[in-house]
Amino acid sequence: MIVSISGLHGTGKSTIGMIIAEKLDLRYYSTGQAFRDLAQEMHMTLSEFTEHVEDNPNIDEQLDNKVIEIAKGNNVLIDSQIGGFLLASIADFKIYLYCPLKVRIRRMAERDNNDYEEKERETLMREKSELERFKRLYNIDLSNLEEIKKVHNIFIDTEFLSIEEVVNQILQKINALS
Repeated sequence: MIVSISGLHGTGKSTIGMIIAEKLDLRYYSTGQAFRDLAQEMHMTLSEFTEHVEDNPNIDEQLDNKVIEIAKGNNVLIDSQIGGFLLASIADFKIYLYCPLKVRIRRMAERDNNDYEEKERETLMREKSELERFKRLYNIDLSNLEEIKKVHNIFIDTEFLSIEEVVNQILQKINALS
């Protein structure tokens, strides 16, 4: 089974993805973590690395090619903002999580023990960069929910749901679609 879980930062994709992977006995791979690890290896902040990647599209391409290769190995859940698009033809289930910006920033600020305004600046800068890069590299528009809905077969608003409720909804939908 190949599952992709996608969504903007702070929608819960990593937390929920890890739980779903465990419940379905799948390996878990996070491109977000791989991106953060690369930033750390290059001794850059996330903001600095985001700017660096804008001028070096090969980094995105390498990460995304790695996602596709890992998915071809089967029995994996891929946590990636554009995983549903990258794996459209091979993923059995393509999950997309979403919720309002303010909720996402609050969640990330709490998770990272950051100031809300600082996390908002960082998130808006990262998402603007990613939106532009993904359009340029892959013609993927993460601001177009209608296009996102066409690619994903499970689409959940996480704003008012607990982690357990989101996990249960996903598992129910996977069972119904199987």
